[in-house]
Amino acid sequence: MDIAVLGSGSWATAIVKIATQNHNKVYWWVRENEIVEGVRNYGRNPLFLRSCQLDTNKIEITTDIKKVISSTDTIVLVIPSAFVEKSLQELTPADFKNKTIISATKGIIPSTNQIVADFLQNQFKVELENQAVLSGPSHAEEIAQDGMTYLTIGAHNEILAKELANKFSCRFVKTRTSTDIRGIEYSAVLKNIYALSAGICKGAGYGDNFIAVLISNAAQEMQRFLDVIAPNERDTNNFVYLGDLLVTAYSQHSRNRTFGQMIGQGYTVKSAQLEMSMIAEGYYATDCIHKTNENLGVDMPIANFAYKILYQSSPLNQELQELSERFK
Repeated sequence: MDIAVLGSGSWATAIVKIATQNHNKVYWWVRENEIVEGVRNYGRNPLFLRSCQLDTNKIEITTDIKKVISSTDTIVLVIPSAFVEKSLQELTPADFKNKTIISATKGIIPSTNQIVADFLQNQFKVELENQAVLSGPSHAEEIAQDGMTYLTIGAHNEILAKELANKFSCRFVKTRTSTDIRGIEYSAVLKNIYALSAGICKGAGYGDNFIAVLISNAAQEMQRFLDVIAPNERDTNNFVYLGDLLVTAYSQHSRNRTFGQMIGQGYTVKSAQLEMSMIAEGYYATDCIHKTNENLGVDMPIANFAYKILYQSSPLNQELQELSERFK
């Protein structure tokens, strides 16, 4: 079995490690020649997740995206959402014909305000029957150390979901399946906003008691939004929804929480972005969800709080006071 991975960062590196457990060959596209040389010579990504040792006997890494796409029928997209469109700009629908695309991006395409599933369908004619999403509470840093991890493969096609789940199941990864591809994608977007909001509160001096109430309300807010944007029978207490929210909101590895904490401490958005070496998806997601919800009208006080702080430069103490009055 062969598989391709598109992306250079920590999560992409972790996905490559998982993929080498069950696949004969993993084709890996990255943008940076430095990563190509580092993986080939030392079996490590020198820029991201440097602690992760990779099986180079199974990896073919290159900066030629067309070569990687043409090498196999199963492709995992692990590019930050802000860069997906640019990274795929030289590709056409013909390049994706008869391919299965798995999104592990966990973000919205800012230029089109679409989740990855809709973007791929509209831009590259990849039907939803040939798409899947990979998600769950899964920090790359723990996967690098073989930490036990649970992932969910969501796909409209139940047979495809089960096949892909088997491909990603290994000694340190257990997999489950779902047909809620849109709900899983949107929940992965929302949890980044809520983790960022939790970070803002932490940076502003609020403690665990307050943040626990914020996350409890965030889980309710997530369910309200999912019920409108992607109606489906789902249990949002499942780990692919609630579990991913919790780990992103509380973990020291969470870049969204870290970014938010810097904002709460008084950093500007630009200064926080410059200081961080990785993308905080929640920043872009906040604007995208705000635009989407203008038409839906879902009650989303926490997402609105993040938008006012990040995009309208509203006074933090005032917004925190108003938010605290909305908690249930």
